[in-house]
Amino acid sequence: MAKMMKGLKSRSTVIAAAIVVVGAFMLYAFWPRALAVDIDEAARGPMMVTIDEEAKTRVRDAYVVSAPVSGRLLRVEVEPGDEVTENETVIARLTPTTPSVLDVRTEEQARAAVEAAEAALTLARADVRRADADADYARAELERTRKLRETNTVAEAALDRAERAARSAEAALDTARAAVSMRQADLDNARAMLMTPEEADAKAAGTNPHPQTSLPLRAPISGRILRVMQESETVLAAGTPILEIGDPLGDLEIVAELLSTDAVKVSPGDRVIIDKWGGADPLEGRVEKIEPWGFTKYSALGVEEQRVNAVIQFAGAEDARQRLGHGFRVEVKIVIWEDEAALTIPSSAVFRSGDRWSAFTVQNGKARLRTIEIGRNNGVAVEVQSGLDEGDAIILYPGNRVTDGARVKQRALE
Repeated sequence: MAKMMKGLKSRSTVIAAAIVVVGAFMLYAFWPRALAVDIDEAARGPMMVTIDEEAKTRVRDAYVVSAPVSGRLLRVEVEPGDEVTENETVIARLTPTTPSVLDVRTEEQARAAVEAAEAALTLARADVRRADADADYARAELERTRKLRETNTVAEAALDRAERAARSAEAALDTARAAVSMRQADLDNARAMLMTPEEADAKAAGTNPHPQTSLPLRAPISGRILRVMQESETVLAAGTPILEIGDPLGDLEIVAELLSTDAVKVSPGDRVIIDKWGGADPLEGRVEKIEPWGFTKYSALGVEEQRVNAVIQFAGAEDARQRLGHGFRVEVKIVIWEDEAALTIPSSAVFRSGDRWSAFTVQNGKARLRTIEIGRNNGVAVEVQSGLDEGDAIILYPGNRVTDGARVKQRALE
């Protein structure tokens, strides 16, 4: 009996030990552990709020050289980037336009016009002969009347009528001769319509042995050739653009197309950081003006946007941007607010709790919910106006598992 009691006691001891081990394991498994979180600190330092936008450069006063008259443009020898001097450098040459070949209908019309002009000239010459005969008769009649008046055979009024008739006849003769000149000019004009290109070239060579130098176009300003619109030899109408000239070093500016909602936040004189232009260091600039006229533009996703041009002038030495030219792409950051000693925390630590802004701080290994007031937000950092002190540890990217009073620890970087 004693032996049986001893066996039961030993079995109970084993079961109790097993229960203690299982209970300890369950307690360890389900005991709340500290959450691994990212922790940062509230710190004072420089902060700025910028409006970031793509932009491009342009020459403020670019001159487009156009054909002053219709003519044949000889091949343009200057190239983009060439330096030109005002009123000295010849940038293009124009020669007279060669007549075009007439089609059958136009040629027949021109021949008919020549025949009509020849007939009108013949008629005008006949009028001259008739007017000349009338003038001779009037002069002879005047001479006879004067002799008769000397002997008082005719009255004074008869002499006056004879003189008047003679003057009228002379005037009619002058009119007939002028009509001949007009009809001759009409005939020449009609014959010119029938001139062939070979006849025109021969006539031009007879009056000007070097027609290619007849009309040189000189640079209106000093600078560089920005682009050439007409390079090869061709026939141009008056006013056709040939090339564009500007000063990309001393007259360069930047145009940024801002959203109208951003443009109202920008003021002339705001500092601008010019980045991603190709150089090693950012450039400095200043907003010169915001244009008062907005325009509609569609984004890459097809969204209709209202845009406004902001004109930005470079600041600093010209040597730093000497490789920039007309139409180059840059990125601008227009500074609309900045503070050199702002209390900031990363924007990833801030969230809404009800109708207030909040953040989690870390105190003695536990998360504590703090209500804060924020100011400026640039998407990376947030200005804290109240609710936090410099050096307070804060939790970044708090998820649903982080609650007030929860145990937390710094996430280990692997």
